[in-house]
Amino acid sequence: MALYSEKVMDHFMNPRNVGSIENADGIGEVGNAKCGDIMKIYLKIQNDIITDVKFETFGCGSAIASSSMATEMIKGKPLSEVLTLSNKAVVEALDGLPAHKLHCSVLAEEAIKSAVLDYYKKNNIPYDAAIFPDCENCGHCITCE
Repeated sequence: MALYSEKVMDHFMNPRNVGSIENADGIGEVGNAKCGDIMKIYLKIQNDIITDVKFETFGCGSAIASSSMATEMIKGKPLSEVLTLSNKAVVEALDGLPAHKLHCSVLAEEAIKSAVLDYYKKNNIPYDAAIFPDCENCGHCITCE
């Protein structure tokens, strides 16, 4: 059995939504100091819908594939649905990741939530803090390190 699925290899070799968005409505950046992966997600939001999403990821193939797949999964979706995206859903959409690479899917989920939180804060939109990782204890947020 191959270590990586065809979908992982496709999203690694042909990542979707790579780049940045000038004047993004929300930006989220997370990283994992242990492995060195860093993800930055940019969102354009109109009427609570993700109209555009881009990412910049410094990391391994699994991190790039997870970022690419996650952006595909949220594009065109309402924020209420975007906030329910789990790392498990990203892994399933990629047809799996090796156990030692599951943290990459967690970073993708956290980067998206961080970008939505940034949007809420910039626009003084009330939010349920329980939906977002506890920044002081998350261990992945670039701000906390």
